[in-house]
Amino acid sequence: MTAISLFRLDASAADFEQQLQARLHWDASEDSGVQQRVLDIISAIRRDGDPALLEYTNRFDRRDARSVTELEIGGARLAAALETIDPEQRQALESASARIRAYAERQKMESWQITEANGTVLGQWVTPLDKVGLYVPGGKAAYPSSVLMNAIPAKIAGVGELVMVSPAPDGETNPLVLAAAAVAGVDRVFTIGGAQAVAALAYGTQSIPRVDKIVGPGNIYVATAKKLVYGQVGIDMIAGPSEILIICDGGTEPDWIAMDLFSQAEHDEEAQAILISDSAEFLDAVERSINRLLPQMERAAIIETSMRNRGALIKAANLTQAAAIANRIAPEHLELSVAAPEALLSQIRNAGAIFMGRHTAEALGDYCAGPNHVLPTAGAARFSSPLGVYDFQKRSSLINCSAASASELGAVASILARGEGLTAHARSAEYRL
Repeated sequence: MTAISLFRLDASAADFEQQLQARLHWDASEDSGVQQRVLDIISAIRRDGDPALLEYTNRFDRRDARSVTELEIGGARLAAALETIDPEQRQALESASARIRAYAERQKMESWQITEANGTVLGQWVTPLDKVGLYVPGGKAAYPSSVLMNAIPAKIAGVGELVMVSPAPDGETNPLVLAAAAVAGVDRVFTIGGAQAVAALAYGTQSIPRVDKIVGPGNIYVATAKKLVYGQVGIDMIAGPSEILIICDGGTEPDWIAMDLFSQAEHDEEAQAILISDSAEFLDAVERSINRLLPQMERAAIIETSMRNRGALIKAANLTQAAAIANRIAPEHLELSVAAPEALLSQIRNAGAIFMGRHTAEALGDYCAGPNHVLPTAGAARFSSPLGVYDFQKRSSLINCSAASASELGAVASILARGEGLTAHARSAEYRL
């Protein structure tokens, strides 16, 4: 394997911003062909329901089902999967589940009310979503961690019914994914996938319930379908390639940092792994570690492509400048691999998840630390947050007026309404003066 000469940037360079912008650029433009195919699938599901869903599933997943009910996996089979997986895997699932649950329990929004002096009662009424759809990739891909991260917050929020869809090419299901569904308390599981599964959840069919929100990762067809049904249902986010940004002061073992970069680069060729340090010698050491360790990796070809095309080593003048660059990038995952991470944290404003200290590998967050691994990408951490219990709850405003407060507030509303030319608004308030 040819040694990688990683892309280098120096924050003191006059064209640093332009070079950084070019490196960060990710082409999220839509494939018009994909979009049209997805639109056709959505239209067929809306028009025909189960028959269209069955036809697409049999065609794309090489199935021979005669009804959608054949594609549902019952609770007994989920429980059986949990009983039959390797005991160490079951223990790991249950340990991760407990940690995710404990963290999520602290995120619940609560209802509240206040009573003003004039008798007006104002408040917030928090209720869970009724039904949520969870998309889980199937086939060779197995993401039990995604089942836990999406399902557990939904159940803690009080979602009434959680419907999981996951394709089963050639009828093959992943026992670990089914076991995770059992641990997380998923209510129903259907072995359907692709844009047709998203459409079925968004609009409902004779057998698939219509949901209020769809969460979970998927390929370009799934992502495009989620984007197209948004508004009919809520969605979690449209995720871009995985990202990791590490700030290191040069005091961490270079091999650790190299492997942390690999941990995200191995997702796919578009993933982005960036290291910022105030030590040029440390950047050199990490590059040597990358080239020494890369041939040992099972997904070496993917990692190499990711690191060559989108990776970067950035020299900063100091950690303050490194933090400013991190805020500019707003990464999905940010490691503060420094001697005093708490001090540096005060300078961080934009990041999906922040991993503090030399011993905190980002991979722990992917599986079992507790916080959610569904995170904003492509700079979206500037304005959005990790998936959490609050994403499965709704807030309704409460207003309760006494006779006195109706008169007081009505006079104000009347003036403002007439100023806007909305006399029915004004007269509605005036009736109660």
